[in-house]
Amino acid sequence: MVWVTIAAVCLSLALVHLVFWRRKKTWEHAGFAVVALATIGCAVNEWQMMWAETPEMYHAVLRWTHVPWWIVVITLVFFVRKYLRAGRPWLAWAVCGLRTLSLIVNFVVPPNLNFREIAALKHVQFLGESVSISVGEPNPWMLSGQLSSALFMVFVADATATVWRRGDRRLAWSLGGSLVFLVVATTAQILLVYFGIFPMPVTTSLFFLPIVAAMGLELSNEMLRAAQLSVELHESKERLALTTRTAGAGLWSWNFRTGQISATEKARALYGFTPSEEITYSAFLNRVHPGDRERTDRAARQAFQESSEFQSEHRALLPDGTVRWIKAQGQPFLSSSGEPERMTGVFMDISEHKRQEGEMAELRLELAHISRVMVMNELSTSLAHEINQPLGAILNNASAAALLMPHAEETKEECAAIVTDIIHDARRAGDVIRKLRGILKRTDAQFEPVQINALIEEVVDMLHDSLGMNRVSVCVCTKPDLPEIRGDRVRIQQVLVNLITNAMDAMRDKPVRTLTIRSSEESSGEISVTVCDSGTGIAPAVIDKMFGPFVTTKKDGLGMGLRICRSIVEEHGGTIRAENNPDGGATFTFTLGNCPEETA
Repeated sequence: MVWVTIAAVCLSLALVHLVFWRRKKTWEHAGFAVVALATIGCAVNEWQMMWAETPEMYHAVLRWTHVPWWIVVITLVFFVRKYLRAGRPWLAWAVCGLRTLSLIVNFVVPPNLNFREIAALKHVQFLGESVSISVGEPNPWMLSGQLSSALFMVFVADATATVWRRGDRRLAWSLGGSLVFLVVATTAQILLVYFGIFPMPVTTSLFFLPIVAAMGLELSNEMLRAAQLSVELHESKERLALTTRTAGAGLWSWNFRTGQISATEKARALYGFTPSEEITYSAFLNRVHPGDRERTDRAARQAFQESSEFQSEHRALLPDGTVRWIKAQGQPFLSSSGEPERMTGVFMDISEHKRQEGEMAELRLELAHISRVMVMNELSTSLAHEINQPLGAILNNASAAALLMPHAEETKEECAAIVTDIIHDARRAGDVIRKLRGILKRTDAQFEPVQINALIEEVVDMLHDSLGMNRVSVCVCTKPDLPEIRGDRVRIQQVLVNLITNAMDAMRDKPVRTLTIRSSEESSGEISVTVCDSGTGIAPAVIDKMFGPFVTTKKDGLGMGLRICRSIVEEHGGTIRAENNPDGGATFTFTLGNCPEETA
């Protein structure tokens, strides 16, 4: 009954793990099934030897017992290497080689590996039954089998130590300890029985049972973890499907080697592909708008080359002529040799976002225009005076010329000088009007090479009368030979005008009003402009959020001036910041990107 139970348990476990191996193709489970089936073979042979009636029958059964033994040892070596990921390869080959040599000797040297001759059978009591044991002369070749067992014990001990050092001590105890026990117990019993020291039948299958149980328990835990992971994976897929549906996104996977793209129904719909249509990379690129096609292809291939995330915003041109904006994100995966293998990612429809983005840009343009109009309104008195000066000079010179006309021959030189003055004053008035039109004109950003020092001088000259009327002393300290920047002249003027008018307002109640404007080049190559005043400074409660919308310290201010300044500076690839001066007043600093000579 004991041996039948051993066979039944091993058969049940072997069938379960064979089914699991067939579904999952996990070779550890196949190896366990082989060990369990080989243990059944050992149990059957031991049962036959216990009930053998003649020495010849005992000989034949004992010879074939070495076959399942060989299978067990070879499979356990494979299992240790595969499942524990440990054990020295040379020791594994030595164990397999020596055990194979023992198997060959077993069938070559008569009658078998363990005995030279079995003289007779002896009956002893075992578990309440009378069973047969052998009486004969041991075969010296038996030591080759015992040596392979000793090497196997060393191999397992080395693998167990590796697993222990790796930190998985439970696995080291359960599997490593069971294997060492198996080797020591079976080797000791075989030597004691076959050398006649301990008269009892060979019961190696009893010692195989603990290792089968330990391996089965470990792999069963793995099966339970796999089942749990399967449930979690299913739930994760459901959550992912819900998320992608909510976000209007589609999943895709691109096989770089075959060029095939597999995509969800949503991803196909975004580019106008039917559910059954085959998608290749070239077909995908054909659905990308021609204006974005080269850029998108370059970004995808660069992601593979640099093993970085793929990101692209492009237009999709559908077969019916519809154009929609798509945001594509993907993660490339490389093979073990570093070659591009596949990329998995998501497509999202951002057409509505792009539409809103355009509306926001339009609103920002409107606000910037309103801000410029309001600044010009504040400076209207100064600007009117600046225009009236050349116009008054033109009127006076024209009146003088009218008086001299009757005496044209005598006053030819005076008339010529008057006409020259009229031309000069007219040009001056025209320049003032042109500058005002440039500031008040509502246009998109026009990036062109700009000399920042000349722009500063131009703004200070335009605000000269207003600065004089407010009794503000201006000091312009510009670094000569600054490189050009690429920017929009009108918008950079707006930043300077806003900062200068804010500085004048901050110094309105101060007896000493000093404004310092500096330009310099940062170590990063950016151009830095600083506007420093001697006013009241910035309140601590406002300084951290003053560049946000609707933040103002003026009674009649909208709170959009500095927000627009930040938007313009960031549009030029720079930053803007503010800080209070130790001796009073505040300093505003903004940076602008440097313009390379070839684009200047």
